[in-house]
Amino acid sequence: MEDLKEANKGTEELDKVLGSFGQQETAVQPQQKKQRKAASKPKKKAKAVKLAKGKRKEAVARASITDGNGSITINGIDVNLIKPMELREFIIEPLEISEDAAGIAKGSSIRINVSGGGVSGRAQASRNALAKAIIAAASPIQGEKIKRLYMDYDRNILVDDHRRVEPKKFLGPKARSRFQTSYR
Repeated sequence: MEDLKEANKGTEELDKVLGSFGQQETAVQPQQKKQRKAASKPKKKAKAVKLAKGKRKEAVARASITDGNGSITINGIDVNLIKPMELREFIIEPLEISEDAAGIAKGSSIRINVSGGGVSGRAQASRNALAKAIIAAASPIQGEKIKRLYMDYDRNILVDDHRRVEPKKFLGPKARSRFQTSYR
């Protein structure tokens, strides 16, 4: 019996030591976590971001414009690396129409994400989103001036193309065409 009492006494002392050890750890951990969070995350400045969206057929382009160094990227690729050259020139056409628009683009970073559609549809949607983003980033008076220049040059720079593919009908391979008939 006495052996059991001594064994229980030993385990009680061990429990006390381990219990106090666990309490010390939990008291220190929240302070360490706060210090780690403060050291690892620098405070970020709030950036003014303007968003715009352009569409053409199935392609949808979303542009975001922030203060920056004048870079334009489409799906993470610099616009100057896009081939063929005709599509590249078509995409950056809104910058060449107006000097005010080119000035806004030089003082900001523009990121465009495009999804859906084909190559030409993506280029047209990117062009549309770029023009809308520049107008959104401009001051109200300057934005109206640029908007007027765009509308005089080409209405499709600012207006989404609402046309869509006509759905297929029965009795034919496509929407309007019909299967060839044979009389013999």
